[in-house]
Amino acid sequence: MKRFYTLALAIGIMFTLVISGSHHVFAADLIQGGPLAEDQLLEDPDPNDDSLREDHSDVETWITKWYGPDGNYENNGTFQVSGPMDFIDEGSGGKLTQSSLSTMEGLLMTQDIDMEWGDDHGGTRAWTVFEIDPADGDNMNRGGPVDNLDTYAIIVIDSPSDMKAVMSPAHDDHAQIWLNGEKWYNNTRWTGAARTILHNVEVDLQKGANVLLYRCGESGGSAYFNLHFDDATNDAVTIYPDAATDKDSFFDEILPLTAVEPTGKLATTWADLKQK
Repeated sequence: MKRFYTLALAIGIMFTLVISGSHHVFAADLIQGGPLAEDQLLEDPDPNDDSLREDHSDVETWITKWYGPDGNYENNGTFQVSGPMDFIDEGSGGKLTQSSLSTMEGLLMTQDIDMEWGDDHGGTRAWTVFEIDPADGDNMNRGGPVDNLDTYAIIVIDSPSDMKAVMSPAHDDHAQIWLNGEKWYNNTRWTGAARTILHNVEVDLQKGANVLLYRCGESGGSAYFNLHFDDATNDAVTIYPDAATDKDSFFDEILPLTAVEPTGKLATTWADLKQK
């Protein structure tokens, strides 16, 4: 009997070590020190492998509403080919870039600029509010082809103060995220499931409006993009679109955040700009 208890104790200790060790191994990486430097803009994080996968399916604050083109960029030639290309620059005839779109000035310009991607790549795309299901492993597929596509999606984060925040992206395949004109995340590796992540990313939010642009490029198979913030950030900020359902209601919603300063240094709002 004593030998049995000794054996049981040993098995129990080994089980505890395995479980605790597994918990340590399967923990998402934390990326700090951003935004990305010029020579890192298209480099994957290091480390960046399956052992980092962390299941966040119990998180209830995944973002479901986004503002963006009303369809995908199609026939991208696979995400490996499309990744370095700027389809916002292409679609706007050089009036916008991916970086400038992640600023309030660039975002305001989408009121008057559609994406002209040509018949082979989805045609003309107007801007709208759309919803996704974070649990859906194909939430990028909003009509049209289901493979070889790129999705662009925007949120505006209203922060009460300058603060550090942690964002957790899930994606299949190539994710690129810009915030306030700078790129903070690039990763060509899929995360494994729609609510599974490889990396948490520490970002800087400024007081007031912060514009985040999320691009995801897909080749074949599952096609998803998702994002959530840490609980402290989620409790402190307001994220738009909120109640908005289309472009006009989205801009009405963020009206108080859209103050810009023209050359004459007189405060102007989007409402003033619309009247001109």
